[in-house]
Amino acid sequence: MSASFALALRAAHEAAATQHYPQAALYVVATPIGNLADIGLRALHVLQLVDAIACEDTRHTQSLLRAYGLERPGAQLLAAHQHNEAEAAQAVLARLQQGQRVAYVSDAGTPALSDPGARLVAAARAAGFAVVPLPGASSVTTALSVAGIAEDPAFVFMGFLPSKTGERDAAVQVLAADPRAVVLLEAPHRIEALARALAPVGARPVTVGRELTKQFEEIATVAAQELPAWLAAQPTRTRGEFALVVHPAPASAEPAQDLRVLQLLLPELPLKTAVRLAAEITGQPRNALYAQALRLKPQRDEEAGEN
Repeated sequence: MSASFALALRAAHEAAATQHYPQAALYVVATPIGNLADIGLRALHVLQLVDAIACEDTRHTQSLLRAYGLERPGAQLLAAHQHNEAEAAQAVLARLQQGQRVAYVSDAGTPALSDPGARLVAAARAAGFAVVPLPGASSVTTALSVAGIAEDPAFVFMGFLPSKTGERDAAVQVLAADPRAVVLLEAPHRIEALARALAPVGARPVTVGRELTKQFEEIATVAAQELPAWLAAQPTRTRGEFALVVHPAPASAEPAQDLRVLQLLLPELPLKTAVRLAAEITGQPRNALYAQALRLKPQRDEEAGEN
């Protein structure tokens, strides 16, 4: 264990001294997505404190713990991955019933976000046990933080799209029709297929995060239709793990038409319903349409009074 990690671990213990870590609880622990220095101080403390660690891959987790000088006996590591999570949950519940503290970690990032963990959390909650989140690294928030999206903070997390061509194309059609930002994840062997599938998104910018936080991290923003060419420009660009942010659709170039939709709906529907439907039809932000509806309402009421 390096001196810097030893110092971090000591700081974690000092910071944790004032906190309460209940027994018979499941601790959902985020781990680094690449750079080992991104581990949280609470995570270091809890990974040493708990009685057992359930994990996506015991070998990977053992290596991670070894890097922090926290290596645990093999009996304290429980395999809980996508193929056995329901069964592994029962083993975890048995330990919780004994009053043990159990942590769960996936291979990288925050569990249950396109990673195992959700079924385990659901089982623990259903059985009446406390579930304690320990926030930390996530490729989703990491990619969003460097996408530079300032106009509309709303986003959709779609994660990994289906691998079958027809299902993936259908998912992209849904994505293309959604005006909000969309976060996608992809593996290196499928990134070129995803880039081709995103063609219907057209000129909407896509921020590509490749190997985020790792030595060969690369971040770039290109139009969706130019993504295949960008990948092909350098052989290394198809290597590594990817997090992509499809930027929000640009504001409609036909504001008069959008306003006309709202004007047609307002006389027939309650204001909030008219705004919601207008937003779905035009893709305009709901708050902007609501402001327009409030301006139109006095005019509509005046016209109704004259009639």
